[in-house]
Amino acid sequence: EFRSSLAGIMLLEVFLVLGTLIIYCLYSKKKEETLPFKDGWWGQGQKPDTKEDTTIRPFKVETTEEELSDLFRRLDQARFTEPLENSCFQYGTNSVYLRKLVSYWKNQFNWKKQVEVLNKYPQFKTKIQGIDIHFVHVKPPCLSEGQSAKPLLMVHGWPGSFYEFYKIIPLLTDPASHGLSDEHIFEVICPSIPGYGFSEAPHKKDFNSVSAASVFYELMLRLGFNEFYTQGGDWGWLICTNLAQMAPDHVKGLHLNMASVTKVGFTHLLSILLGRYLPGLFGFQDEDVRRMFPFLKKGLYRILSESGYAHIQATKPDTVGCGLNDSPVGLAAYILEKFSSWTDLEFQSLEDGGLERKFNLDDLLTNIMIYWVSGCIVSSMRFYKENLQKGIGTQKHEKLTVQVPTGIASFPNEILHTPQAWAKKKYTNIVSFHFMPRGGHFAALEEPELLAKDILQFVGKVEKEQLWKKK
Repeated sequence: EFRSSLAGIMLLEVFLVLGTLIIYCLYSKKKEETLPFKDGWWGQGQKPDTKEDTTIRPFKVETTEEELSDLFRRLDQARFTEPLENSCFQYGTNSVYLRKLVSYWKNQFNWKKQVEVLNKYPQFKTKIQGIDIHFVHVKPPCLSEGQSAKPLLMVHGWPGSFYEFYKIIPLLTDPASHGLSDEHIFEVICPSIPGYGFSEAPHKKDFNSVSAASVFYELMLRLGFNEFYTQGGDWGWLICTNLAQMAPDHVKGLHLNMASVTKVGFTHLLSILLGRYLPGLFGFQDEDVRRMFPFLKKGLYRILSESGYAHIQATKPDTVGCGLNDSPVGLAAYILEKFSSWTDLEFQSLEDGGLERKFNLDDLLTNIMIYWVSGCIVSSMRFYKENLQKGIGTQKHEKLTVQVPTGIASFPNEILHTPQAWAKKKYTNIVSFHFMPRGGHFAALEEPELLAKDILQFVGKVEKEQLWKKK
């Protein structure tokens, strides 16, 4: 009897321990699922005791004559260097081409006309966490009866700006007029990341992607959107990913045109070694193999040869930034090199860096002018230090998965390819993954129609199956 009661007590203890473990696992898993909202204060000096002014004020891009005459003086006094013979863009921006561009900038580019283009969409500013946030907010020109617009937050990256979305906005707010399906119509919100364009730069250290996601979350709630879609590439990928981790009940779907994986495990490494020979074992498709291998050339060497800027910006952004903020020609050289190689690495072998194959000079210079007139190049580069200084794979958001319905448009000329097999370890609910037929890093500007179609079909899937309700 004593033995059986002892066994009973031991069994009870085992059940208690197991029960505690199960409850702990369930509870800790629940707790781990969302990313904490970061309630920062990024204004100058001490945070005031008064409540923040939450008004939304209309904004227009304006430039003074003084600013323009200062710019032209600097362009006139530019000091160029001689490029190496036959070097094209292999050493960076070729200065023979740069001379031509500066000549166009001085003599043909009409900034005042481009300011009108920038102001054709309604823009606003509002104070969030101590800094002024700039955003473009475009509503559909017309909605048929019973139809409502779906809010879509679109986030740019570096060295881009909110202007990257100017060609895709009409395709999303008025798809029918552009030959696209109007089953789903959007109202589009494109903010400038703090420290970029016309958003105020943070005055304090540690403003990273989670801080930006918190600010944009607050912005969407302030605009009255309780449920919304998000879209991004480059830093927009990370900010929108963080937002989906932070507010999974508010983000109906996450669409990305770039999806990097920062947490690399043993299977990743194994798939790099053997994926070329045993693709099926690692869930690779033929296109994955074509884009990734040989990995030394298309992975490792590419990272080494194309990431120098990131090392500088993640360590000493202010040093190089000072030079770029002082010289419009230096700024153009630095930014244009990215628009060349990130659109197509093969463009490095062309004398003009292939820049005018996919873009026109007015668009490229408008983006550069946004950096110049706002004086934001240094603060935009600091975002690398804030995000990378603690090391890759060390932050909480990198360890968390994303459960929100996700759509990925994988463009062939993106610097590094992320196969779906890798992406789904992070994004556990991928409902659409498409290999795009052409295009590179600046997808919204380079291939607006391809990107718009992919966003429309993704949202169609999420809405039809009400996927956000099944998270």
